[in-house]
Amino acid sequence: MRILSIAQALAGAAVVAELLASPAVAADYPVLRGSQIEDAPLAPDLGTNWTGFYFGGFAGQTQTRFESDRGVTQLANYAMLNTSIASQVNIQEMVTTLPRRDSGSVFGGYAGYNWAFGDIIMGVEADYTRIDQEAAAGRVESRRIGNEFLTIGSNQSARLNDFISLRARFGYAYGRLMPYVTVGAAVGRFDTNVSIYTDWGPTNGSGVALGSYVGWPRSVGGPKKDVWGFGGTIGGGLEAALTDNLLVRAEYLLTRFDNVEGVTATLNTARVGAAVKF
Repeated sequence: MRILSIAQALAGAAVVAELLASPAVAADYPVLRGSQIEDAPLAPDLGTNWTGFYFGGFAGQTQTRFESDRGVTQLANYAMLNTSIASQVNIQEMVTTLPRRDSGSVFGGYAGYNWAFGDIIMGVEADYTRIDQEAAAGRVESRRIGNEFLTIGSNQSARLNDFISLRARFGYAYGRLMPYVTVGAAVGRFDTNVSIYTDWGPTNGSGVALGSYVGWPRSVGGPKKDVWGFGGTIGGGLEAALTDNLLVRAEYLLTRFDNVEGVTATLNTARVGAAVKF
């Protein structure tokens, strides 16, 4: 029994010696598996993929300015062709009228495709606009030159029914917002009534007309339907991606149709739209 007690004492002393020889860990907390604090996850990327096809609709307001163009003067010159008096008057001055305006709501649809090059966005877009705006003007002028008189009357009316445009777009993306500029060509469908009435004849010494020469009075021109006018458009706007597939926009466009049967139409349009992107 004494021998066993001595052996137990020696074993206990060996354990104590080993503990004293080891680094102190009493103050250290044990590291448990899975207890480490890991890095916080990265925030989701809120960027928008602008590349893709889209189509949508719009509504807005347009003010259209109608004014005389060189076509009215050309028509009057044609009416006075081969006359001796035509070179003695300023025919353009006799047929020019003041600009006239019409305004109202417009609506339509558009479709296009965007390509993204980093934050730079380039695209093409086509749209159709229903407008139905019109204006009319008329003027009658007479001149006495020597012992002859000349009378020129003009009627200048036009109605813009609708138009289409094909434009390029250039934008820069700021996350879900994209300001852009746009430029392109436009084709409009008009109904016109541009005509010239002329009368030419002798006068007495007091300037009183004595009648018309043979073949006078004379009229040229008249009403025409579905006349195509060609022009251009330029503008800009701001587009926002509410989701990856829903786009909304606000934009301004300046569109001009030049010399449509003697009438030029200039459109100022502000509109808003929404589109679905694929």
